[in-house]
Amino acid sequence: MDWLERTTTLRQWTKGGARAPHKPLLFLYALSRFQQDGDGELLYSAVEEDLKRLLAEYGPPNKTTPAYPFHHLVSDGVWEVRTNRGPGSPGSAVRELRAAGASGRLAPELRAALRREPSLLGRMAHVLLDLHFPPSLHGELCEAIGLELEPAESGRLSSVRRQRDRRMREQVLTAYEYQCAFCGYDGRIGAVPVGLEAAHVRWWALGGPDDVDNGLCLCSLHHKLFDRGVLGIGDGHRILVSQHFVGRSPVAREHVIALAGRPLIGPQPGVHPVATHHRSWHTSQVFRGTPRPGADLPRARSQEGSHARPRLSPRTPTG
Repeated sequence: MDWLERTTTLRQWTKGGARAPHKPLLFLYALSRFQQDGDGELLYSAVEEDLKRLLAEYGPPNKTTPAYPFHHLVSDGVWEVRTNRGPGSPGSAVRELRAAGASGRLAPELRAALRREPSLLGRMAHVLLDLHFPPSLHGELCEAIGLELEPAESGRLSSVRRQRDRRMREQVLTAYEYQCAFCGYDGRIGAVPVGLEAAHVRWWALGGPDDVDNGLCLCSLHHKLFDRGVLGIGDGHRILVSQHFVGRSPVAREHVIALAGRPLIGPQPGVHPVATHHRSWHTSQVFRGTPRPGADLPRARSQEGSHARPRLSPRTPTG
């Protein structure tokens, strides 16, 4: 059985490009527990809060329950559930899982394969991370779950991973003239830019194309905050800052909170700005909560060059 292929074909709810990382998050959590104790049995009532936290931090903005993947992952052949009455899940209702003493763990055949080939666990985890989350979140997600990974083995992964266009980074950085679209940072060592990255607006892992109109040149800090839903892009290509973000220091106020309502820096004239449908996807699937009101700050050149911009009302649109 090709466990890597099965990992890439988890059946997930999809509609209108919505994110549904419920099964991948539970699968990663189960792999971590197996790595720690070699059995990885998870009593639902004992891990429910852990799974809720993971879904809240790394899932879509809408509320959800870990009971759904706990029950439905069984259908993918990588997971099994037992209750006080024996094998089989009682359903996806939280009360039923709790009352029945439901516990889940990796399927017996998969556990046997992981014992025979320990490196398989890391390859499966890398596939799950690559297919469902942006690279900027991989390290902290592994830390949050307690998963320890070695660098991916590229040979076995290449057949199950969509290949990125390596030209995108240079194209995006050039389009934004090697400065962060949020703060203007443009650091270099000699001729080499440092701390600047090409960020996908619609995540590459979720079908986002390697196109300039789906990219932003961002500094490392703002790239991470953008992928975590702290920052977004609203109408008029103005910066959204989530009201959920808390930062009391002068640095946090200056480098994050003060960005609210500012227009993006760039791209240069003649380059397409971020496409509306990519902005909308990020706002609905990644950005968290309600945006802070922002001052209408003056600037010399904005997303549409020298064209004037409408003033923002205190209730910034999020489309």
